[in-house]
Amino acid sequence: MAEAGVSAAEVVTETRRAGEEEAKLLSPGWSESQLRSYHFQTRQIPRLHHSDPRAEELIDNEEPVVLTDTNLVHSALKWDLDYLKENIGNGDFSVYSANSHKFLYYDEKKMANFKTFKPKSVRQEMKFPEFVEKLRDIEQRGGDERLYLQQTLNDTVGRKIVVDFLGFNWNWINKQQTKHGWGQLTSNLLLIGMEGNVTPAHYDEQQNFFAQIKGYKRCILFPPEQFECLYPYPVHHPCDRQSQVDFENPDLERFPNFRNVHGYETVVGPGDVLYIPMYWWHHIESLMDGGTTITVNFWYKGCAHSKKNRIPTESTPEGGNNEKH
Repeated sequence: MAEAGVSAAEVVTETRRAGEEEAKLLSPGWSESQLRSYHFQTRQIPRLHHSDPRAEELIDNEEPVVLTDTNLVHSALKWDLDYLKENIGNGDFSVYSANSHKFLYYDEKKMANFKTFKPKSVRQEMKFPEFVEKLRDIEQRGGDERLYLQQTLNDTVGRKIVVDFLGFNWNWINKQQTKHGWGQLTSNLLLIGMEGNVTPAHYDEQQNFFAQIKGYKRCILFPPEQFECLYPYPVHHPCDRQSQVDFENPDLERFPNFRNVHGYETVVGPGDVLYIPMYWWHHIESLMDGGTTITVNFWYKGCAHSKKNRIPTESTPEGGNNEKH
């Protein structure tokens, strides 16, 4: 361990050559052609074995890292649509539908503040078999409609899912929680997306272990200090904590600071766990032509006195100028 500590950039430099050599030997299950093209620069997020001391220091510094061999969700790696359809139970699931690959989060409780706001995705409650049937029908007939299931795992799930859930590596993750002084586990969010789905850049106010179960996701992260480059919606807007910038077609007249943005990225696959620090912006995409993706988030309340990251104190008004509101 370096005397002055280790940063994500330093670990990237140390591990890039090793990663390139490993990539020549191992087929990662995806190709560059499945990634969308953007106009900003990124560096790779360090990818380390969970027992590597550098991984622990990155988490302690609240910097992102991909952790391998945690076995955190090993008992769920068999999950696919058929297994879940058979075993997940008869509860209701929140499913968002959109006529685009982009699923911009919005807070329904704040919609009263903006009477003209029209969300680009619509939430429906449905049983899991209904979701699977609809997803497969869309895949078969084609078209622009996309689905994205986002549901907290709760006590309505069936017995086999409970057994799988209890089989998660709680020993390891509980030690992480204690070691880094985090608060309680607030939720486990199940995410099931169609290939090519995109969750645009946003930040969360909790620590997150992002555990990939099926398929591959590209994750692009930006540190909190790039807040002014990403132009979040006003705090009272339904899309609070989301970036107003369209990454695929950025309007640099409205959002000139976006020219200065630079990110950290990785592609996670089954068994990988990405640590997404509190307040770090993250843009997530299921790889194009990569099939259905399944992820479970482990969200924890942050430490009362975060060592590095701080909650942003202001948001950008709609339209992209830098006036305070």
